[in-house]
Amino acid sequence: MTEAAHTSAIELPGTIWLASDIHLQESTPATAEAFLAWLNGAADAADHVLLPGDIFDAWVGDDVLQVAPEWLRNIVSGLAAAGQRTQLWLGHGNRDFMMGEQLAQACHARLLPAEALLKTAIGTVLLLHGDELCTDDLAYQQMRQVVRNPAWQADMMRRSLPERLQLAQQLREQSEAGKADKSMAIMDVNQGAVERTMQAHGVNRLIHGHTHRPDRHVFELDGAPAERWVLPDWDFDHQPHRGGWLTLDADGVAMHDLEAGA
Repeated sequence: MTEAAHTSAIELPGTIWLASDIHLQESTPATAEAFLAWLNGAADAADHVLLPGDIFDAWVGDDVLQVAPEWLRNIVSGLAAAGQRTQLWLGHGNRDFMMGEQLAQACHARLLPAEALLKTAIGTVLLLHGDELCTDDLAYQQMRQVVRNPAWQADMMRRSLPERLQLAQQLREQSEAGKADKSMAIMDVNQGAVERTMQAHGVNRLIHGHTHRPDRHVFELDGAPAERWVLPDWDFDHQPHRGGWLTLDADGVAMHDLEAGA
């Protein structure tokens, strides 16, 4: 249920597609349909497909696969079909950090490290989920430290599946309620944390999701140009529809919007 390693370098020659924050759940069938259609196309077009976190709106342990409802079986089937045609990577987000090897194997995928150094056609790119960079949100960072602790996760897995599902629902409700009392700035990444993280890894390109604020940010780092790309979040069950992904190849990084029905 933890990342393969906290930091790891991954050789990814060729074309890379990245998408995150799809937040799949039973109540978002249109989002699931759009994602599966996109995934099918990605498996044909990309050498590597990376999904760095919040693929699911909640994940309480891989044993859910043993009693998976139809919507979840369809998602796993779609991921597995893609994983047989391209190199598929699953990353942990703040909602699905308990995804484990059993799910990865079912999807013919690999688990991303928490900090992935992607060795690409344009050089080394750091890939994160992004929530670790939101250091101004002290309450969230305290909670994150608790739930990412292996002891806490082991205690969770000793509970029954219904108990875990109920707790996950409570945590989601608390998270949404907490957001109402926080400024947008607090919930965004801290620029200082961004720069320190990039300096620690010796990179000038960073890709992350989590904040639901897709954009390209250009700035100076140690006297040289640097950029931070933020992945789009997905929602095709409410208006306005939104969703998208990044491509990375020898020509650079590009952002793409996914329109409903595409």
